[in-house]
Amino acid sequence: MPLPNRKSPESLQDRLDQVLSLLHQHPLVEVLVPAGSGARESVEGLAVKQSLLELQRKLEELHPADVAFILESLPLEERLAVWQLIRAEQDGDILLEVSDAVRETLIADMNNQEIMAAATSLDADELADLAPDLPRDVVRELMDTLDAQQRERLKSALSYDEDQVGALMDFDMVTIRDDVTLEVVSRYLRRFEMLPDHTDKLFVVDYDGLLKGVLPVKKLLVSSPDELVADVMSTAPVIFAPEDDAQDAVQAFERYDLVSAPVVDKRGQLKGRLTIDEMLDYIREENEAEVLSAAGLREEEDIFASVWKSVRNRWAWLAINLCTALLASRVIGLFENSIEQLVALAALMPIVAGIGGNSGNQTITMIVRGVATGQVQVAHARRLIRKEASVALINGGFWGVVLAGTAYLLYGNVPLSIVLMAAMVLNMLLAALMGVVIPLARMRLGRDPALGSSVLITAITDSGGFFIFLGLATLFLL
Repeated sequence: MPLPNRKSPESLQDRLDQVLSLLHQHPLVEVLVPAGSGARESVEGLAVKQSLLELQRKLEELHPADVAFILESLPLEERLAVWQLIRAEQDGDILLEVSDAVRETLIADMNNQEIMAAATSLDADELADLAPDLPRDVVRELMDTLDAQQRERLKSALSYDEDQVGALMDFDMVTIRDDVTLEVVSRYLRRFEMLPDHTDKLFVVDYDGLLKGVLPVKKLLVSSPDELVADVMSTAPVIFAPEDDAQDAVQAFERYDLVSAPVVDKRGQLKGRLTIDEMLDYIREENEAEVLSAAGLREEEDIFASVWKSVRNRWAWLAINLCTALLASRVIGLFENSIEQLVALAALMPIVAGIGGNSGNQTITMIVRGVATGQVQVAHARRLIRKEASVALINGGFWGVVLAGTAYLLYGNVPLSIVLMAAMVLNMLLAALMGVVIPLARMRLGRDPALGSSVLITAITDSGGFFIFLGLATLFLL
């Protein structure tokens, strides 16, 4: 018998295919049974019911993350049909797993009672993740159903920005005292039906809730049962404050191979914990946001979203791109006479612009990554410009010679080849400069350094490449 909620990422595509097959199975009745017959109505009703029951059983076997993947992969009508078949107990967990854009479509299909039923099964930290997407009246009603501790925890989690540790911490943890033996701790743990996920350490607190240290579970297992917690606990764990930057926490988890870590306030009181799964989710979301920002997309987009929603998400940077393209066209227009006199310029100028754009994107990707990991600061600008300029000179010189040789073989024009090589070097220098300046300038202004970076660097290297190449050709060839 299949285990419920089993995880099998290697077969996700197969499971999606099975769901699609079950969704599309019942229309086959129209072929097998003639229209208008009572038999057809009977067979059709039975076939639909059987396929839906089989689909429901299939969904119950899956882990919420797998169901989320399937929902994200379905067009809106089929997604909502599948969503209706999911058991209410699973709704909350699945809403947490799906992307923000898909979550919006699912919540829009639920009434307030269904949303309340889904939310009441979640912990305070999970509710904090879900609350921004819920109707305000539902959030207020939900607050009233929570006990005082859960309500306070939810308010605390919602008070932090999404890129702060306080927004990512959870409250499901095991705390112990330091004046008891390890045998007492072991008996205490056996009273739990199940320990919280990612429990690799227990948090040692005093009677006021102040953190005194942590007891690693592996230390508990190998130490003598008669030893006191105070004698074997670690008194210098890696800790975080709720106001800390989440990116700093990610780097600390990677650097120190953490599975969980305590979060304490300024008084040292234990407020919650960070876990590796939250860090992985944050990394994934940041990476996705960075990719979207580089392409000029304002937010994550449901691949099956309505046309109008997709248009609204994409139009802003397309408008900017249109303006930069018009600028590039005007640059070319300044040199129409030069192009008419030497037609080879029209064939060669896209090469200069294209190579420059590629080089600029390489630079800007490295800088944005360095900013994300904390390795690059605004103060590093001069050093980075010198370094990237040196790289551009070497690459531009080498590939400029290659391109110049190719141009000479094609056109037999030595001055043209030299101008082409010089334009290649100069445009790659421009790309290197802008690749450093654009993200650091946006960082200095408190903006996302990745947002629209690809669009901007391409626009600059296109216009700059055309101007440099055609300008040099006008000066030295005509």
